[in-house]
Amino acid sequence: MHTIKDLEIEGKKVFIRCDFNVPKDEDGNITDDRRIREALATIRYCLDRDCKVILASHYERPEPGKYEEKYSLKPVVRRLTRLLKIADDIQLATDVVGEDAKAKAAALQSGEVLVLENLRYEAGETKNDVAFAKELASMVDIYINDAFGACHRAHASIDAMPKEFDDSHKAAGFLLAKEVNFFEKTLENPIRPFVAVVGGSKVSGKLEALRQLLDKVDKVIIGGGMAFTFLKAQGYEIGNSLVEDDLLDEARTVMIKARKMGVKFYLPVDVVCSAEFSENGTSKYLPTQEIPKGWMGLDIGPASSRLFREVLNDAQTIIWNGPMGVYEMDKFSKGSLKMSHDIADTHATTIVGGGDTADVAQKAGDVDEMTFVSTGGGASLNLIEGKKLPGIEALKMN
Repeated sequence: MHTIKDLEIEGKKVFIRCDFNVPKDEDGNITDDRRIREALATIRYCLDRDCKVILASHYERPEPGKYEEKYSLKPVVRRLTRLLKIADDIQLATDVVGEDAKAKAAALQSGEVLVLENLRYEAGETKNDVAFAKELASMVDIYINDAFGACHRAHASIDAMPKEFDDSHKAAGFLLAKEVNFFEKTLENPIRPFVAVVGGSKVSGKLEALRQLLDKVDKVIIGGGMAFTFLKAQGYEIGNSLVEDDLLDEARTVMIKARKMGVKFYLPVDVVCSAEFSENGTSKYLPTQEIPKGWMGLDIGPASSRLFREVLNDAQTIIWNGPMGVYEMDKFSKGSLKMSHDIADTHATTIVGGGDTADVAQKAGDVDEMTFVSTGGGASLNLIEGKKLPGIEALKMN
């Protein structure tokens, strides 16, 4: 696919599909603006070439056709104005392809920026509606996709819209190109030993990625809720811990495949247990063989953290996707934060999958120590699985 540097964009009207789906607190304040900052390079590149820039993004899941203030991109525009530091104010359209958006797009001057309202206010966005995509495309000369975090979704602004442009008028932005290059190069030709750290709550969401990684890595560390499906598959009592009973055979198959391929497979040796899913309940550290009936494991224990640190010691490439426990509760966040510190302390090339994993690295204060922190959780997982991403396929040259 072309990148933005391959196109003649001087003075043109450019549409940039961004991923401004940033976390906010209950008062509507942005708590992590990394996704906005990551888009700045592409936006500035266009502004430096006197482009008229139209930015578009989704934010969460509003009900289509219904405007709700809490889903508006107003806080994003405020943060973007502060980060871009351009003379003219950034405009926000009150709709997506309505009268206000079209009037503001038509009046846009070189060096000015217009942000369309939340794309998901329009039902056509999530339905990948061609008519809606054509309306978006009619406003601009050039299409740029810089929303890696949304590339795994076949939505109108990601999939149908770029198909309205020929190869010389559509391209990947700097962020999208960087994400794809990092994952593809790392997975195709990693410096070894190559270690995958896989966590999160469910095996089902990571099963295909695990299968693919076994063909590529030297060691696998499993943490988070998904570890209990593997522990139960080995015959351990796991109490009320999260488990997917229908995947026990799959878990055994994964462990057998790892053994056959000589891939070292590590599971937690101790856990932080509680009788209730709450910060207020009693908790204790126990070996994984000794989880009492009625109790549940909610984080990896200190012995597991020490073991995993030893496993990471000689790593040259580490890919990390998924927390080690219920990191949202302080009481059960230690394992995830320790994993983040341990990965950051290695001399390896470290790649952090987006979503929850990036949140953990942020919470731990390790983002700057990681080689690369992806902006897309689901999208990065799909790349690891070897799946074709609609957003990337739509940009490929004919």
